[in-house]
Amino acid sequence: MKLSNKAYDVLNFIVRALLPLADLVLALATIWGLPYGKEINATIIAIHAFLAVFVTGANASYKKNNKTERDLDAMLENVKE
Repeated sequence: MKLSNKAYDVLNFIVRALLPLADLVLALATIWGLPYGKEINATIIAIHAFLAVFVTGANASYKKNNKTERDLDAMLENVKE
């Protein structure tokens, strides 16, 4: 999966923020007796798992493409010498 740098950064920020948000929701719901705390927590965790697939895929694709480019650059440098 290929994402622009900005899209990746935004998605990565969201993924990193979701688990602390889930913990906060569950803690506040428990402390204040708010309804549906466990359900909201589970929903946030499910969204996190879904979005993490895209971040992981984009990261792997980026690393693969950059490795190929670095290998090509190294080969070209060897040919020049």
